[in-house]
Amino acid sequence: MKVYIKFFANLFFKSLLFVLGVMISLVFILNFLQELEFFQDIEVDNHFTIFLALLNSPAMILDMFPFIFLITSQVFFIKLFSNNELITFKYSGLKNSKIIIILMALSLITGLLITSVFYYFSSNLKNFYLELKSPYTNDGKYLAVITKNGLWIRDKINNKTLVINSSKIDENYLIGSFITEFDNEYNVTKNIISNKIDVSNKKWLVYDPKIYQSNNYENKKLLELDTNFDYKRINSLYSNLNSLNIFKLIELRGNYNKLNYSITELDLQLLKLSILPIFLVLMSLFSSLIMFRIKHLSSPTFKIAIGLFFSVIIYYLNNFFYVLGSTEKMNITLSVLTPIFILSIINILMLNKINEK
Repeated sequence: MKVYIKFFANLFFKSLLFVLGVMISLVFILNFLQELEFFQDIEVDNHFTIFLALLNSPAMILDMFPFIFLITSQVFFIKLFSNNELITFKYSGLKNSKIIIILMALSLITGLLITSVFYYFSSNLKNFYLELKSPYTNDGKYLAVITKNGLWIRDKINNKTLVINSSKIDENYLIGSFITEFDNEYNVTKNIISNKIDVSNKKWLVYDPKIYQSNNYENKKLLELDTNFDYKRINSLYSNLNSLNIFKLIELRGNYNKLNYSITELDLQLLKLSILPIFLVLMSLFSSLIMFRIKHLSSPTFKIAIGLFFSVIIYYLNNFFYVLGSTEKMNITLSVLTPIFILSIINILMLNKINEK
């Protein structure tokens, strides 16, 4: 490996670790304050809240990586400019475009590691975080999951526990359902079989139920069943997909398909992860091009402020298209690729005469 490549790699990773360290510290402090607020009326050890804040931080950092890379590239060039090292490389015949290509390659390699290694560990930590915190939430006694055997719901209401298994979801109806009701001591009190249940509201309408109780059964035309779940709540089972690694996301997608459940959010999450390395490369390129155009400015703080300004714009642009995709007002693939396309066009336009900067 050439000496200048080692130099740039060393400078890039030092800059990345510096920016990442600052971001992790800020995220941890915010998480810790949130946990303190959450547990203000619950007696828990302070070490527990610190532990929860640590577990939750990596998942939040994942969403910030595009902006971390933007700031990292700025810090990278600020160090080059401040020591006049860029001029030295230029006299040695190293063009600006070559430096940018090296930076893009380093960003791509790091991006691939983030999506494969970092995301795997951050999702597992997030899942562990949710498991630890779940008993202290209002939803701790409720459970709803989708497996290869269909939708499973455990619900506690009116001093009884309901376990519901449905084979399919058709709009706001559960199809092919088997409901078991338990008392406080988990003795089975009744079983209910129904082919169609309307879950539009928390008071479910069970059509043509067959009710088994005390070795007898009866048929009804309609049964009203009080629950803590409605269609909206069921439809947001995994609202926090950052707690699932890629393998679990793919497995869950297959289960959703079998159940006729919406896979929009899952597809959006998988697309975002698959495109993340390219997004990070484009962010590094964008930041590099900006830095070459403002290198005459003497204030590093002002340069970072410019980067933060563009970070906010890119964040809201991304979020706008992701919302369009998640609400199915726009094709999911287009919602993910459109911001990438816009950023690519801007970078291409800014590449003009870059070696003359």
